[in-house]
Amino acid sequence: MRSIINRRSVLLAGGCSLIAPAARAQRLSERTITIVVPFTPGTGIDILARLLGEEIQKRWGQSVIVENKPGASGNIGTQQVARAEPDGHTLLMTANTFVMNAGLFKSLPYDPQKSFAPIIEAATGSLALVVHPALAATSVQALVEDAKARPDQINYASPGRGTPQHLAMELLKLTAGIQLRHVPYSGSAGAVRDLVGGHVSAMFLPLHTALPLIADKQLRLLAVGGAGRTALAPDVRTLSEQGVSGFDVDLWYGLLAPAGTSAEIIARYNQALNDILMQPSIRGALTKQGLQARGGPSGQLADLIAKDQPRWLKVVRDAGIAPE
Repeated sequence: MRSIINRRSVLLAGGCSLIAPAARAQRLSERTITIVVPFTPGTGIDILARLLGEEIQKRWGQSVIVENKPGASGNIGTQQVARAEPDGHTLLMTANTFVMNAGLFKSLPYDPQKSFAPIIEAATGSLALVVHPALAATSVQALVEDAKARPDQINYASPGRGTPQHLAMELLKLTAGIQLRHVPYSGSAGAVRDLVGGHVSAMFLPLHTALPLIADKQLRLLAVGGAGRTALAPDVRTLSEQGVSGFDVDLWYGLLAPAGTSAEIIARYNQALNDILMQPSIRGALTKQGLQARGGPSGQLADLIAKDQPRWLKVVRDAGIAPE
């Protein structure tokens, strides 16, 4: 599914372009830039891609479109970009499922570290550990003690096998030494509905999704899953602060180009996007989606990919999740 970000940045009046000379000088070419999102429209990653794509179009006066290419846990769209010409006109907006898939599939049509040139870590999103109020636990330690007393009797939901929410809970099980029963769903809607209804007892949810349900007392928030506390809920302790050491399951979102893209093109995108992510309006728009603007050098995303790929591969293996 393709959609044009915004037509207003390229206007013709009386045959004369209204694009500022500075913007024209920045553009890569007269061709369209395509940002491939390997997931469905309307998701947080899709909204992020459209927001940044529109800003690039405004700055450079170059048409930008977002193409949604879902399927195979993101592998179809990711493969498309891996095989694209490395000229800066086809980019990938992805999330940390990009590296998780390396352990979940027997073979991938791309290599997370070799098939792409990282551009920027655009944003992060917090996951929260929540339980249904019928569960007595009011802290992470209480949940761990309950689970140890009743191995495999407490169930938890996820939007599906191999999703960040699934692997986050598997990491908690491994780290805390507990046994919980996984109930996978085909998407978040059914999982959240059954969690609120008490048919399942626990789940990792994006924090901004969980907060309204917590305010209505439909769910209880035990902890946030990142390395540090989040501005969305500054009083809520992390799992690490509650005894689950070294726990960090924040979602991250990054923009990449095909391997072989020139350092000059990567640098131009990185500089423009760092400027965009510093804008208060952009940071505010991301906050409304439960995301925190990041930014930084391209090497920061490269380091994150290199660190996360073996980490999640170990979780998948230790949890006994068989690759497809």
